[in-house]
Amino acid sequence: MKQNKHANISIFVPHIGCPHRCSFCDQRTISGTQHAPDGIEVREICEKALSEMKSPETAEIAFFGGSFTAVPRSYMMELLEAASLFIGEEKFRGIRISTRPDCITPEILDILKKYGVTSIELGAQSMSDTVLSANERGHTAEDVCKASDLIKSYGFELGLQMMVGLYKSTIHDEYQTFSAIKDIHPDTVRIYPVVILKNTRLGELYQSGEYKPFDFETVLHMSSASLEKFEKLGIKVIKCGLHASEFVEKDMIGGFYHPAFRELCENVIYRRKMECKIDSDEKNCVFAVNPSCISKAAGQRKSNILYFKENGIEVKIIADENIAKYEVELRR
Repeated sequence: MKQNKHANISIFVPHIGCPHRCSFCDQRTISGTQHAPDGIEVREICEKALSEMKSPETAEIAFFGGSFTAVPRSYMMELLEAASLFIGEEKFRGIRISTRPDCITPEILDILKKYGVTSIELGAQSMSDTVLSANERGHTAEDVCKASDLIKSYGFELGLQMMVGLYKSTIHDEYQTFSAIKDIHPDTVRIYPVVILKNTRLGELYQSGEYKPFDFETVLHMSSASLEKFEKLGIKVIKCGLHASEFVEKDMIGGFYHPAFRELCENVIYRRKMECKIDSDEKNCVFAVNPSCISKAAGQRKSNILYFKENGIEVKIIADENIAKYEVELRR
């Protein structure tokens, strides 16, 4: 059980039932577990979390780690029945699940609605059919669009997950994916730069030299641009980068993992904004940002401050509560 800043009671369901093994996938490494919880364990996790939380009505019971609606139906029902006991007044507000776009049907959505599911996340990963095929996803971009429309029509909160830097993906493909997800306008998005794990097809392609990933800076800048644009559109980015995990750090052989990847993206957003406002002859600049964003603007370990200093510019960051997130004002 893990309770995180998104108010999720996270229960990991390992890689069972999924009809495909995607090129990048080793869910047991990503989730850090090989154990499939049963209904009894789900009840125990929920009871413990309910007793510890001050505001359970803000939280969801979240089944992550696999394709929830692709697991055997009896097992899915067992988990839903156990979790549904903890939904309602003075309990959790609902259930969040993640699944594949091609594992959504009206029948499945009827079941999910009955048991108190409130949010459905789809692993879109890319909106390029070429990239989806090359990474053995087993579905198309059109499947993502159709499933998203269906989920919205039932009144569920929709989340989409995108992966940056997949095998065969170009920079054009990356921006096509952002644009297509923007047009779908989900409620939430997760941005996952690719992490290459051993014992995966992607790992084999990487080690053979056939898969040559983007450099880290390119992925960082594309991810930061998407993060800023999604947030401006009112699409909440609930995760940017894989969560910190000893399993990922142990099994990764390449890719774009960093335990504070979102912070790096936010640092880039602010550095770009500040650069755009500095004249060529500026030597001393004072930038005002929202009070909650001072450390983001200064950069991790003051990296932005040091960046400007190396370019002959002294930068000071001050707080102004009237300034929106990701915005800056130059005060000379």
